[in-house]
Amino acid sequence: MRLLLATGASQKQLLEVATPGTMLGLSESMSGEKYRATAEAGDQTTAIFIPREEFLAFLREHGDFCVQVVRLLSEDLHATLRQVPQHHSPSGTSTATALDEQLN
Repeated sequence: MRLLLATGASQKQLLEVATPGTMLGLSESMSGEKYRATAEAGDQTTAIFIPREEFLAFLREHGDFCVQVVRLLSEDLHATLRQVPQHHSPSGTSTATALDEQLN
């Protein structure tokens, strides 16, 4: 499954190629934000939709799984930070590196 982001009138940017077991829309489910990306499935794809409220109720009841969701969100954040252009602060440290160090 390909995750795409509309970048123009008819242009789309590939964000991710989802592999089996990937949780799509996790950040949006947790934040309540609207989905900004579109998923395109191939011929041999099975996807499961879990309504947000049911997912949140499950997390409230299963703390161990909730910790795994936090780990996945953290991994997504770190992957995003690695893609941030390397702007440098007056101290010579890149902005992305400084943010990454603060999060670790």
